[in-house]
Amino acid sequence: MLSSTLILTVVIVIIALVFDIINGFHDSANAIACCVSTRVMTLKDAVVMSAFFNFIGAFMSVKVAQTVGKGIVNPNDITQNVIIAALLGAIIWNLITWYFGIPSSSSHALIGGLVGSAIVYKSSFLIINWGSLFFEVILWLILSPIMGFIIGFVFMTIMNMILKNTRPSTVTKIFSKAQIFSAMLIAFNHGGNDAQKTMGIITMTLVSTGFLQVFAVPLWVKVCCALAMALGTSLGGKKIIKTMGCKMAKMAPVNGFSAEMGASAVIFTATMFNAPVSTTHIITTAIMGVGASKRFSAVRWAVVKDIVFAWIVTIPGCALISGVLVFLIELI
Repeated sequence: MLSSTLILTVVIVIIALVFDIINGFHDSANAIACCVSTRVMTLKDAVVMSAFFNFIGAFMSVKVAQTVGKGIVNPNDITQNVIIAALLGAIIWNLITWYFGIPSSSSHALIGGLVGSAIVYKSSFLIINWGSLFFEVILWLILSPIMGFIIGFVFMTIMNMILKNTRPSTVTKIFSKAQIFSAMLIAFNHGGNDAQKTMGIITMTLVSTGFLQVFAVPLWVKVCCALAMALGTSLGGKKIIKTMGCKMAKMAPVNGFSAEMGASAVIFTATMFNAPVSTTHIITTAIMGVGASKRFSAVRWAVVKDIVFAWIVTIPGCALISGVLVFLIELI
């Protein structure tokens, strides 16, 4: 007869993979919004490309998985109920923001959910490793969008200087091809950072239940998370693509290329520093930076204001939802 611990662990793995699918579905727009809105690729082709490179990117490293899985909360200090509540809270938040077409952060949602459920479970703020949370998570979640804006702005400014004497038709022809590469690159980096968060949660579960003695991401976890991310990406997210690619700033292929290259550089750097960042935040601010390089009025700041509001409320919102969920689960 299967033990209740094993059954609950299997349930958590399934919920985590559902989160990964929704993450891919919710965040697939990050990798393809620019190339679809500039008409470099059709939505169907862009989704297939993004799914493939998200899958490949998921095998890049496990540094981010380690931060999420053991850096914020010690796996030995929590129960399966804490992880279930964190995942459900993040899933609920992702679905709400997807429904309203708001490109909020799955990273913020998951981390907020984990922090909220852990604090309520233990009835103490001391369960959180605040140093790791600040320096490896919050600091990067604050700095990375700023870096995205700056690099997008600088990259586009340099492109404008280099191409100022080139015919617009020639520029469009060149960057229609170049943007396919930049879209592949950002999809790869998205998989390399975002899929690892779910790897970290599943491995945290295996450690907390004693199925693993030390924190090491098993191969089967990597494969399952990579497949889930690719599956979710293949489902796409038209509402968020419209918000990011069309409503925020007018996009041409050279603009999309600059935004994607700038965002990829930031995401890759963050991954190398073990930091779970928001691809949504970074590509969005990179698009803003590219738009602002022409003139600040080129960015539709009213849309940006709504998005920033969603960013600010995501962590406390998910912490509250997951905290309530773990409280209710513990009563059962």
